[in-house]
Amino acid sequence: MKTLLVPLQNISMMTSTLDVVVGLARRSGAYIEGFPLRLGMPQYVAAELATGILMDSQLAKSEAELNDMRNFFEAFMLKHDIPRATAASNRPCFGWLETAPEGEDFVGNHGRAFDLIVMARSDNDAAGPHRRAIETALFESGRPVLLAPLRAPRSIATNIMIHWNGSTEQARANAFAMPLLRSAERVSVLTVIGGQAVPGPSADQIARQLRYNDIAVSLLSVELEGRETGEAVLDAARAHGCDLLIKGAFTRTRLRQMIFGGATSYILEHADLPVLMAH
Repeated sequence: MKTLLVPLQNISMMTSTLDVVVGLARRSGAYIEGFPLRLGMPQYVAAELATGILMDSQLAKSEAELNDMRNFFEAFMLKHDIPRATAASNRPCFGWLETAPEGEDFVGNHGRAFDLIVMARSDNDAAGPHRRAIETALFESGRPVLLAPLRAPRSIATNIMIHWNGSTEQARANAFAMPLLRSAERVSVLTVIGGQAVPGPSADQIARQLRYNDIAVSLLSVELEGRETGEAVLDAARAHGCDLLIKGAFTRTRLRQMIFGGATSYILEHADLPVLMAH
């Protein structure tokens, strides 16, 4: 994973997100590209602009916020000894995209040119546009998305857990994660007995595939014991000291997850470790 895209937002979780990015880039020698994620203009603002009223204070504030995000990103990279990208620069290195348009759709479009998109995870208090930006990255980029928790772990991708549920989405997530799986010190494949799953290969078959790829792997299983599937997965990852979870996203549709809940939604809102997701 040599190219990492980081949408920047003015949120409290941005520091931990960049901590995760730097840790991953140092391991892989990656190029990191930041850009300001501007989550669409509210309808009432658009309506006022349409009337010809130029809301100078609003526009100035927006421009100031964009400058603050760039300054924060660049200062963070330099503080952690990640240099600016040049034609002759070694990696890891970073760059900043000036021309990112407004709207969360750009995350999905631009993300197709990167190996990995890194974002702060959603939570119960996150605004709707932030959750939509994550879902756009998952559904439109064709690339994996790494979601950073509130507090970055000391290490990343040294002790990896795969939540195997038999699904196409999980198989894709596993495939995207192969560079990280090959360099990990420990890899485990978790089955949640009685949890949300679909017909598909067994965990034994997935372990065999990984071993043929020279990845040492152990098999784990847990019972639900009255928990949601996502809760059982996070409890198992926590109990085994994992610093990355590999999870297929939205095996159940977004609508079903909104109505009935699901493992993806639970993990989006509660994960306390980095989670690599793919749809």
